[in-house]
Amino acid sequence: MALSSSHHILLLSFLLSCYVPLGLARIHWPVGGSTRFYDFKVQTTRVTKLCKTKDIVTVNGMFPGPVIYAQEDDRIIVKVTNESPHNATIHWHGVRQRLSCWADGPSYITQCPIQAGQSFTYEFTLFQQKGTLFWHAHISWLRATVNGAIVIYPKTGVPYPFPYPYEEHVLIFGEYWHKDMLQLEKEVVASGGGPPPAEAYLINSHPGPRYNCSATDVYKIDVVPGKTYLLRLISASLNMEHFFAIAGHKLTIVEADAEYTKPFTVDRLMITPGQTINVLVKADQPIDRYDMAMGPYMSAQNVTFQNISAIAHFQYTGATLDDLSLPAQLPVYNDNLVVNTNLHMLRSLNATNLPSEIDANLFFTVGLNVEECHSSNPNKSCQGPSGGVFAASMNNVSFVKPNISLLQAYYNNINGLYTDDFPGVPLKTYDFVNGAPNNIPNDTQSLIGTKVKVLEYGSRVQLILQNTGTVTTENHPIHLHGYNFYVVGYGTGNYNPMGAKLNLVDPPYMNTIGVPVGGWAAIRFVADNPGVWFMHCHFDVHLTWGLSMAFIVKNGEGPLETLPHPPADLPRC
Repeated sequence: MALSSSHHILLLSFLLSCYVPLGLARIHWPVGGSTRFYDFKVQTTRVTKLCKTKDIVTVNGMFPGPVIYAQEDDRIIVKVTNESPHNATIHWHGVRQRLSCWADGPSYITQCPIQAGQSFTYEFTLFQQKGTLFWHAHISWLRATVNGAIVIYPKTGVPYPFPYPYEEHVLIFGEYWHKDMLQLEKEVVASGGGPPPAEAYLINSHPGPRYNCSATDVYKIDVVPGKTYLLRLISASLNMEHFFAIAGHKLTIVEADAEYTKPFTVDRLMITPGQTINVLVKADQPIDRYDMAMGPYMSAQNVTFQNISAIAHFQYTGATLDDLSLPAQLPVYNDNLVVNTNLHMLRSLNATNLPSEIDANLFFTVGLNVEECHSSNPNKSCQGPSGGVFAASMNNVSFVKPNISLLQAYYNNINGLYTDDFPGVPLKTYDFVNGAPNNIPNDTQSLIGTKVKVLEYGSRVQLILQNTGTVTTENHPIHLHGYNFYVVGYGTGNYNPMGAKLNLVDPPYMNTIGVPVGGWAAIRFVADNPGVWFMHCHFDVHLTWGLSMAFIVKNGEGPLETLPHPPADLPRC
């Protein structure tokens, strides 16, 4: 008897539910508990900040954009229509995209951009994920204004593993320039030098009273004495890391990158672009108005940056509005001790599926390079160190995006767009931190190409991320798409496998790690999600200069280990 299409679907569902790979626990197709629909319109919006008016790119005219609210295991469907004159994509930062690589969103990696007047529907399941994540544009430098929170609550009836807060608030940190962001990126690339400092820092798009024309452009949280508040901190900043503190109040960190941590309390913290941190704050101080301050952490040498903090208010009910707010004390801009102490105290609440044995042992250097000047007008286009051109690299390879997406090239076996020879270890060995060859540009050139590293399905990966001092050591926020990873170790200087102390008990489970300035970080993950997955520095200028690479995770066996076919409305280049 011939089966109808509905019978085929039922049969396929049954086969999928029965499929169990040999030697592995049962794997389920990531079907959502409930489905939530969102409609995103990318459009230009006029805003006035710091005495000046300009057009910015937003979603639904909101800055920051709309919050996606969901529960663990929900299915999310977002139709993105590009009503702006620019190409656009949306990346769902920290969503592990189980069997939904096509929906990941980085331009020319998993998709071509959504062109003006076109639309694309992203579909993915928040499979075994809960906490705070965010979404942002992943093309050019549009992340500066195209961003918003993803708030994933536990399943119904499942409590937080910490005292239930009286209220929750999202705080998105960012940077603001008067210039158009696409034009700014073009000018920086054309100059060969570094980016100009931001005009202001922002908390939920508000700079606060320390900036010109901004005395009333201040974000405020009204609080009730004695109550406890959950603040969901998100860094959507482009090129700066930030300290955060609330005057007179302690911050108890309970989650990082949408994974619960063992609670620990600090006076101030550092958050790097791409990271999310949830903190509990108890309103246990005298009734008053207190500053929430976000200021710069700059670990590199000889870099100009904005040194005025963004200020929001933590305001008690009953506070007199005429009073000055109590100032928050932030660390000195280059206080590495606070950063390293915070990292040292991060511990996973429940470390599960941590690989104890390793199949692929990788070592990637990360840092800046200076390329030789080949311009006929070096004064304009070679403004890097010693008259060179800034670049950035992993294992001395500066990544170049192809002209169609890597995922399409891989899936359709299109030759000539990438090579699979990204080195698993540095091509040259030297004292990476203290004795890096830096005779610019003779010793600082990087290879240029579109290179990927291929991983077998299910391989257990350890990756050492090593900071280099070729131009300057710097804290680099490295983000891996499609996966979380355990940060099993970190330290200063060069990684030494004989002396490195690894935490294989309760390491934090993250999607973005700030590789310590002049140091290293060791991460581990299991390559169990097939597709093409971008890994890059979350400073947009470093991404533009090539500090990125991509993993191809091969298919395993059976439909639950196989990259699905592309959606019908996938954008074309």
